[in-house]
Order: sequence, then structure tokens, then C-alpha cells
Amino acid sequence: MSDHFFVVTGGPGAGKTSLITELSRRGFHTIPESGRAVIREEVASGGDALRWADRMAYAERMLERDLRAYEDAQALSGPVIFDRGIPDIMGYLTLCGLPVPPHVATAAKAARYNARVFLTPYWDKIFTQDTERKQTRAEAEATGAVMRETYTALGYQIRELPRADIATRADFVCPQRGNRNREMPW
Repeated sequence: MSDHFFVVTGGPGAGKTSLITELSRRGFHTIPESGRAVIREEVASGGDALRWADRMAYAERMLERDLRAYEDAQALSGPVIFDRGIPDIMGYLTLCGLPVPPHVATAAKAARYNARVFLTPYWDKIFTQDTERKQTRAEAEATGAVMRETYTALGYQIRELPRADIATRADFVCPQRGNRNREMPW
């Protein structure tokens, strides 16, 4: 287990990436979401490993990227904050009604993060769609619920982020300290 690896999960459009960007600005090591990178690569190359095309291939590409990112992050000192973790792939497959292949479940159980996982709840006020995030509001809410269930089933403790501005959310994840100590609050 990597106690210094922290995951921010939740549905699309709930503010995960904005929070990760703020935490990076504050000097923390951050790992971007693999799904967006896979979408950009597949669209650019004309591939079909996409959420709206070959969902299983999309999940496999995310797993490859996430395993590589997890391994690369082992070399980093101090807290590392991931925009989604490997268990998100299990949640994605569940949400799609697809079976979770044994190797995906094994990877999610083996590559452990800190026991406390941050969940960005669905928040209608900030929900938006874009070229890579095409899910509806209902899909976004369902995704958040599935991620909560998936991480909980894997033994993680969910800490729901407040529906607040980015600075407040970042302070919730890592309260400011006068000595600039970058240890998480637990």
C-alpha cells in the first residue's frame, strides 16, 4: 500500500480536475486522469478505444496508463494526488454493465492507495459537458454513486468533498499549515 498516494474520484463534471490543478499549483505531485488522455489519443489516431465506441478497449487502455502512472509515482516523495485511481476502471465497467475482468480486479486490489479516498459529489451548479465529457447529468450522478460503492467494497473510506469553491476544497484535502509541511492531515 502506498499511504502517500491519494485518490480524488467522482462523476464527470464534479470538479476533480480543477481540484487537482489547484493542488498541483500548491506544489503537490499530481497524476492526471487517464481517461481524457486515452480519448485524446484515440480521437487523434482514429482509434475506437473510446467510452462511446469500444468500452472494453477503452478500459484496457486506461488500465495500462494507470498502472504505469502508479509505478512511476513510486519514485516521488511526499503526497501524490491521483485524478482517479485504478478502482475507477472497475466502477466504469460496472456502470457500463460490462464484466470486470479478473486482471482488472487484481490490479485494483494490488495497487493500493491511501485508505481515505476523496469523492467529488455531483453538483449541478458546476456540471458541464465538453468534447471529452459527454455524459448526461444522470450519468454523472450514477458515476459518482458507482465510484463510492466500488471504493467502499475495496475497503477504502470515502471522504466527500464539500460543494464549495476550489480553494476550500483544496484546503479540505490538505489544510494550510504555517510551516508548509506537506503531510496530509491524518
